[in-house]
Amino acid sequence: MTTIAPVKDGTANPAPLGLCAFGMTTVLLNIHNAGFFPMNSMIFAMGIFYGGLAQVIAGIIEAKKNNTFGLTAFTSYGFFWLSLVGLLVMPKLGWVDKTPANAFAAYLGMWGIFTFLLFFGTLKLNRALQFVFGSLTLLFALLVVKTVTGSEEWEHTAGYVGIICGASAIYTGIAQVLNEVYGKTVLPIGPVNS
Repeated sequence: MTTIAPVKDGTANPAPLGLCAFGMTTVLLNIHNAGFFPMNSMIFAMGIFYGGLAQVIAGIIEAKKNNTFGLTAFTSYGFFWLSLVGLLVMPKLGWVDKTPANAFAAYLGMWGIFTFLLFFGTLKLNRALQFVFGSLTLLFALLVVKTVTGSEEWEHTAGYVGIICGASAIYTGIAQVLNEVYGKTVLPIGPVNS
């Protein structure tokens, strides 16, 4: 009789990569939204290579770890960043017409609904992720209002919320790295008792 030995998963936790990629890209875009500098190639490059590709990679690794929430969140937001860059860059290249405000508001609104629905998954995870997804839901709502109204004040408000949201994702990612490296809670993330 042949005995099948279980295979231990030696794959590293991809969540810190995904959270930092999301967080850093979100902070940089929202420093622009807050009015500190114009839209520029740095934001587009971060959106493609770190916010986009790094999150997709993190999501694929989450699939290997059988983490459906991580797969869905990281892969989706990675492709959000890639699609956002596409929406902004393709008209500049003359490939398509610029997206009208009502269509762009619908795009942001769908991402807001998606984020709100994922927020319910965080209720079984930890307080840090609850804050990330809660503040991201608020950010999408503010961006919809800004897009519909064209208001610079709403854009700046969204920018400050986005900076806080992105910073909370960076914190959560770095907390996971440091807590793992030190084998104890260095930065708390508020685990939820199931």
